[in-house]
Amino acid sequence: MKPTTGFATIDWRGDVLILLDQRKLPVEETYLHCADWQSTAEAITEMVVRGAPAIGITAAYGVVLAARAADGPLEDALAPAFAGLAATRPTAVNLFWALDRMKARLAAVADGPVAEARAALDAEARAIQAEDAVMCTAMGRHGAALLPEGARVLTHCNAGALATGGDGTAVAVIRRAWRDGTLARCYADETRPFLQGARLTAWELDRAGVPVTVITDNMAGWLMAEGGIDAVVVGFDRVVANGDAANKIGTYALAVLCKHHGIPFYFVGPTSSIDPASADGAAIRIERRPDREVTHVGPTRLVPEGVPVLNPAFDVTPAALIDAIVTERGVMRAPYGPAIAAQLADVGPGERRS
Repeated sequence: MKPTTGFATIDWRGDVLILLDQRKLPVEETYLHCADWQSTAEAITEMVVRGAPAIGITAAYGVVLAARAADGPLEDALAPAFAGLAATRPTAVNLFWALDRMKARLAAVADGPVAEARAALDAEARAIQAEDAVMCTAMGRHGAALLPEGARVLTHCNAGALATGGDGTAVAVIRRAWRDGTLARCYADETRPFLQGARLTAWELDRAGVPVTVITDNMAGWLMAEGGIDAVVVGFDRVVANGDAANKIGTYALAVLCKHHGIPFYFVGPTSSIDPASADGAAIRIERRPDREVTHVGPTRLVPEGVPVLNPAFDVTPAALIDAIVTERGVMRAPYGPAIAAQLADVGPGERRS
């Protein structure tokens, strides 16, 4: 399935999962073939594929690959796959939401023929991907309506087609605003240490014809003070019951800067990334990534040998710093607890993680 971007981040061929290797962008556009759940899990861990919705979709197809290779009753045979895939990335709630959805589908067909169960799992994974594309379009429409004419928008990390099953979350907003004629320019934070903004967001927007300028993370405050930013739009990996939101490290600092400069700060993501079971941001487990992502850029060492580094992959933005949370179902504003509960109350069974 190719979204309107002209490339396929996740391409399911029925017996093999083909992933665009995001570690190689923007220099190389190469693809990794996963023929079993183990290689799929490794691709998630090593950030061949990343972004909360894309991680969930990829994990769902990992379950399908495990089912294709399984002997005997699938519920027992797939237990290692479910456990292994769940251990790949702890912060993005979509991973667990997608695996829970695949478990529920398996339980519904476990007593039938194995061939039918495999087909049902395949159909469920395809549905997760297709539904995400539809949600991306809706998020783009809702979010773009928040932006003023001639908007100059700053975004952080990558929340586009490389991170989803469609045109993205935050990037879908930016792309829609450009098509509507309301976007003047997007500024993409470099996003240290993995450089998702410089490598991925800039690559996506440039090939889509959207005017994009890359800045380093520590330039954002200066640009805001100069009057160069009208809104900040980012994706999220998890929003909890009170509206606290986890996203790529550096997002919290942007929210603080926005509050000081009076600039609206918007989170954009699907309801499948909402975790109503966690009361506040203190409950979110923050993934720690390998030291090498900080100590090196490619083969070049930047940090003296033996000097320790700290590399949390995400931070949590308190709800009080968020002007709106956009999902496929519309725009939520504070107080977020009741707004989130109302949105999720309208979500059908199996659409979100409980």
